[in-house]
Amino acid sequence: MATDKKVEQITDMEVDFAKWYTDVCKKAELIEYTSVKGMFILRPYGYAIWENIQSELDRRFKETGHQNVSMPLLIPESLLQKEKDHVVGFAPECAWVTLGGSEKLEEKLCIRPTSETLFCDHWHNIVHSWRDLPLLYNQWCSVLRWEKTSRPFLRHREFLWQEGHTLHASAEEAIAETEQQLEVYADLCENILAMPVVRGCKTDKEKFAGAERTYSIECMMHDHKALQSGTSHYFGTGFATAFDITFTDKDNKPATPHQTSWGLSTRTIGGIIMTHGDNNGLVLPPRIAPIQAVVLPIAQHKEGVVEKAQELIGRLKATGLRVKGDFSDNSPGWKFAEYEMKGVPLRIEIGPKDIEAGQCVCARRDSGEKTIILLSELETKIPELLNAIQAGLFAKAKKNLDEHTFTASTPEEVKEIVDTKGGFVKTMWCGDIECELAMKEKAGVTSRCIPLVQENLGSVCPVCGKPAKKMIIWGVAY
Repeated sequence: MATDKKVEQITDMEVDFAKWYTDVCKKAELIEYTSVKGMFILRPYGYAIWENIQSELDRRFKETGHQNVSMPLLIPESLLQKEKDHVVGFAPECAWVTLGGSEKLEEKLCIRPTSETLFCDHWHNIVHSWRDLPLLYNQWCSVLRWEKTSRPFLRHREFLWQEGHTLHASAEEAIAETEQQLEVYADLCENILAMPVVRGCKTDKEKFAGAERTYSIECMMHDHKALQSGTSHYFGTGFATAFDITFTDKDNKPATPHQTSWGLSTRTIGGIIMTHGDNNGLVLPPRIAPIQAVVLPIAQHKEGVVEKAQELIGRLKATGLRVKGDFSDNSPGWKFAEYEMKGVPLRIEIGPKDIEAGQCVCARRDSGEKTIILLSELETKIPELLNAIQAGLFAKAKKNLDEHTFTASTPEEVKEIVDTKGGFVKTMWCGDIECELAMKEKAGVTSRCIPLVQENLGSVCPVCGKPAKKMIIWGVAY
């Protein structure tokens, strides 16, 4: 993180983290408000980040055998009501279409909050034999959930996401799919977004409406709150039964398939901001940054400077890097602040003296550290610097996660830790929802997940004192 604040338009995160976050979203030109509450415009720079996330995920999905499809926007009310738990879970967030032109519709149509019912209705018509399985589908789309409160990226009424939906002949195959896709999300967050995650299962209270099991990855933000960054659900045969999806198995007997779904949304952009940003604005990991390096000519009015800067841009683009040059008549100081605000990982300066010495000056966005690089070594040293920035951002975020993950044995301890330090708190848990609700009431936290990697922190539940075999993580979440 740069030590001296250079931008006065944003609030210090130490003063008001929520205001700082909103300031960055606006000043980095990621997002804009609209005249409809809870609906936002993703500006080109913000959308470019999503495009990079989309590209990374889509490649991974295709590598694991998934195909992209497109389902309708509208869901008939009768279709949505077929799966009881699902409709109850989403009913408060549904938005309805009741008119077609000027005529009242015979049946209300829900603007999709998610698409499980649409996929099931389709599968009912096309699945007949075990040879039709598995079906491995993914959809890139927007969904609408009528949230009461909204925040840029974190909680939109309409937001962009991908939703994967798969159908399998056996429970084992479906569960393996669910766990595989959770790992795809974890890989994206850790290796591309530089956000360390905790992998785990949700409690029955927190699982997806209609799911038998929900897996999630939980990330810790700079202010030590949690952000659920991706979820993967195993549905068993619940939806398939409700929609009468059957197939003839290898023994020529009727069987019911097992289903999964999994999703990751533009909320992850909010996670990037809150994990890596500082008081000079956005800080982007190089692997997701729309602009990985910006080349700035210094004293560009002097002969040969612009041409040399353009040469550097061409050389770096030829290596596959995303590079931009700024040849505007704004001052160097203005440009420095502008690209710091936008979180561009590396700034490359080239001026007359640099050209004479056969070098350029590189400034890291994460640390502010400047390095002189010989122009003859440009194609090797710039990628090395970007890799160092990527690794440094992950290490810093991992340190934040490790140093703010605590262990407690009573609700009072949990409350004291969260009130004074924030972060994640690990305890044992008996598994009863009454104790989960009591922890929320007494300590002001919610269950984040039951980690896949368990630790033995004792033998009793901190709430009721009964035997406990599961370790659970608590925290305050966005």
